[in-house]
Amino acid sequence: MKVVPEVSLSRGVMLLDGGMGQELRRRGVQGTNTLWSAYALISAPDIVQAVHEDYIKAGANIITTNTYATIRRRLVSAGIENQFASLNQLAGELACQAREARGRDVLIAGSLPPLRGSYRPDLVGSFDEIEPLYREQAELLAPYVDILLCETMSSGEESRAAVTGAAVVGKPVWVAWTLEDGGATRLRSGETIAEAVAMLDGLPVSAFLVNCCAPESITAAMPKLAALGSWPVGGYANGFVGIPDKWLFSDDVPTPDVRKDLDPVTYASHVKNWISSGARIVGGCCEVGPDHILRLRGLIDAALQS
Repeated sequence: MKVVPEVSLSRGVMLLDGGMGQELRRRGVQGTNTLWSAYALISAPDIVQAVHEDYIKAGANIITTNTYATIRRRLVSAGIENQFASLNQLAGELACQAREARGRDVLIAGSLPPLRGSYRPDLVGSFDEIEPLYREQAELLAPYVDILLCETMSSGEESRAAVTGAAVVGKPVWVAWTLEDGGATRLRSGETIAEAVAMLDGLPVSAFLVNCCAPESITAAMPKLAALGSWPVGGYANGFVGIPDKWLFSDDVPTPDVRKDLDPVTYASHVKNWISSGARIVGGCCEVGPDHILRLRGLIDAALQS
């Protein structure tokens, strides 16, 4: 495995931000499920920037661009494919403006998401179909970001295409896989983490993570992920009860149910387990907000002082 050195990790455990899309909805930004968080770039860019700023204020070392939903498939469905470039660029600009406004030396990660539906390895498509799309989005985000984050990858082939496309721009590339719920340690494709890592052999990857799945699944997977090599590893979980089989985010399908047992204190107890197992990059995904990140900041700082 060709692992690119990542200077940002010289500061110990790095704290990612939390989720963007569900946090925007919590703050009253609505819109169609098809556009989801991309709608806020059109209707409420000030709120997008405010979310970034709140994560910085909470202590995040890394904020993530609001580009999970600025992909061609979603924009085509909404009839605004002509705004593909401008929305991705705006998302990058808002993250940069938030960093400048808060006056803190944080990193910006450019989100490169699943292109045909989250949690759906059956819809990924072929490498030749999707790799150019990842390259296209990475090139748009490159001027604004420090890292490219290929996140919520549901299969080894999906991550191989995303990483290959992202690597073209010369920025550090991180990859994050989503795992089966219920404490499983396999990707949603059924592949093991070891198999997914092996598929990226020879590609320039700076860190390996797992994300957007139950915190229990990340707890079970972290020792296995950490044992696979010397590269940095980490995780950031969602707060959903579980992802229904064959679920697809659309206007006529509801968002998965939200757990009631993942308040900031409880979530931090899960993250503490990940750090104990070797995680050096932690944060949150859907339904994990600024209060959770603030609690994690305290956890990390307390560990540094002990």
